Amino acid sequence: MECVRSGVLDLQCSAEFSGKSGSTRSCGKASCYANFAGSTKYEQNLHSKVKPWVLSASGTSSFVHRSPVLKHRHNLVVRSTSADVCTTFDENINGVSSHAVEDKVGVLLLNLGGPETLNDVQPFLFNLFADPDIIRLPRLFRFLQRPLAKLISTFRAPKSKEGYASIGGGSPLRRITDDQANALKVALKKKNLEADIYVGMRYWYPFTEEAINQIKKDKITKLVVLPLYPQYSISTSGSSIRVLQNIVKEDPYFAGLPISIIESWYQREGYVKSMADLIENELSIFSTPEEVMIFFSAHGVPLTYVKDAGDPYRDQMEDCIALIMEELRSRGTLNDHTLAYQSRVGPVQWLKPYTDEVLVELGQKGVKSLLAVPVSFVSEHIETLEEIDMEYKELALESGIENWGRVPALGCTSSFISDLADAVVEALPSASAIATRKAIDTDPDMDMMHSLTKMFFGSILAFLLLLSPRLILAVRNTLR
Repeated sequence: MECVRSGVLDLQCSAEFSGKSGSTRSCGKASCYANFAGSTKYEQNLHSKVKPWVLSASGTSSFVHRSPVLKHRHNLVVRSTSADVCTTFDENINGVSSHAVEDKVGVLLLNLGGPETLNDVQPFLFNLFADPDIIRLPRLFRFLQRPLAKLISTFRAPKSKEGYASIGGGSPLRRITDDQANALKVALKKKNLEADIYVGMRYWYPFTEEAINQIKKDKITKLVVLPLYPQYSISTSGSSIRVLQNIVKEDPYFAGLPISIIESWYQREGYVKSMADLIENELSIFSTPEEVMIFFSAHGVPLTYVKDAGDPYRDQMEDCIALIMEELRSRGTLNDHTLAYQSRVGPVQWLKPYTDEVLVELGQKGVKSLLAVPVSFVSEHIETLEEIDMEYKELALESGIENWGRVPALGCTSSFISDLADAVVEALPSASAIATRKAIDTDPDMDMMHSLTKMFFGSILAFLLLLSPRLILAVRNTLR
């Protein structure tokens, strides 16, 4: 997550998600039910995973999670929510049928976004923390969302600027995502699919809403939405999906547009093999590759997301690691491995074990060679370039680890891009219109005076909430 480890702050409650105006290209996952039958090496074999997601008339969502089963699969059967359309994909898909070529196809790549200059850092952080999927306030206190975001982003900006300054003064995420979009367009053309590719960032330019507007202007007739997050989380793909929900329920064009959303794709054979290739390449650099500990480091989320909100992220991450290690073992690579979670912030408990703590423990246990694998990131950004390459490397060496290596993000690796293209081709038959009705807005925030009053008192309360821990700490230090 390109959030400078600004992370996800869970204040114990789910929240409605409102989109942000800006410029971009959008979100999420298809309104489809997926049933799988048959058997191959990887779940769904070469097919994208489409989990049950229901868009209700009110625009809210219901996520049904079933922990992925690592069994052999053959065929993918997709049942649309708006019509019964069953499609069985062959194992070897090289291109698209002629009827698909007649459509004007768009592919929307979703990513988090990141500040491109140091002056962008504070407004980027504000956009991040203003997202109810990032700071999860109880419904009663949601009027604090923006004042709290303003305060937190102001206080965190100086530290975050230091991090971005250390990697060149800004995030490379937009440039890399644009490169991936161009590479995907070329790969799709090789598979006989002409498609317009759009990039939508959640918290910085080009914003998701801007991409959505461009899709409408270009009169796309069929849309595949591909989040660039291998694993699903309510704080990443889920947040962008909520933006799409809001747009769909307000815009008749998108309500009738056939859309297929690839929710997660960590289990795809092409992705798994691409990750295994990168790991093998980096292992070969070590003088004794067989002694290297493979250290998977994933971005963390608050534990309550998994336990209370049903976020499938942890299950999917563990399944992902199992698949990668299975592939490596099939090639004769039998190294030990471990998984830990990085980038935690705030006082709440996050997914464990924590990356920094595990690095110290491995050093104490006598591990001398370690290969870090940023498994939840497909692009280089601050959490790979600064947090892993600088902070964690320094900690590892201080803890007794002598030989350090790091697997690069997938970026524009040809096998990875080709697999994404396959995922798009396979998702097209399941695209279907999402029928919704416009809900009646009864939000009292529409009253201007009421809104201003809440903002005034909310700002005061948010200020006290933010500073109270510091005041308490100051008093304690004074009394000592």
